[in-house]
Amino acid sequence: MDEESIDQVQRIVEGALMAAGKPLSVDQLQALFDEHEQPTRTVLEHVLSLIEHACEGRGFELRKVASGWRFQVRESLSPWVSRLWEEKPQRYSRALLETLALIAYRQPVTRGEIEEVRGVTVNTNIIRTLLDREWIRVVGQRDVPGRPSMYATTKQFLDYFNLQSLDELPSLAEVRDLETISREVEDRLQEELALDESNGNSQEDAETNE
Repeated sequence: MDEESIDQVQRIVEGALMAAGKPLSVDQLQALFDEHEQPTRTVLEHVLSLIEHACEGRGFELRKVASGWRFQVRESLSPWVSRLWEEKPQRYSRALLETLALIAYRQPVTRGEIEEVRGVTVNTNIIRTLLDREWIRVVGQRDVPGRPSMYATTKQFLDYFNLQSLDELPSLAEVRDLETISREVEDRLQEELALDESNGNSQEDAETNE
């Protein structure tokens, strides 16, 4: 593929990523093109690398997460960007964050197993909130009396925390206790929610201007 063709593919990929409002995988990007003009995965990966490099030094970046690639505001700019909105991102309770952390680190895990570690009952609203946000999902039932549901995290969870896989979570050896886990999760969550709101509002503005 010649340089002019690669430039055209790059423009199409950039436009698609701006318009999508969500991460796009290489397969999804490839499907944008007619079969006779479809670039190979190698070409698309090269183009994504070019776009990633072109974003260096800018206020936004091209970031790979579990679901694919997306444009997003740089995390370092969160203190300023978040001031665009008067309403602050919702702060979650320590109980919810500890529950989320336990699911992330011990998955698949049942509600009873979470309660054994925390020493208190898990509020039904906590599980419902995590399910509604699509950060966790039911992956089966434990083969014990009552067959309780087992929970695990989702790609959406990884996307919100800018992770490509669970391997990128800090190791348990690096985490002192549940409070440390929950504070790390909360700090990152607040940054991601602010940036997610920023990118969402930018997408709405773009759609309004069309």
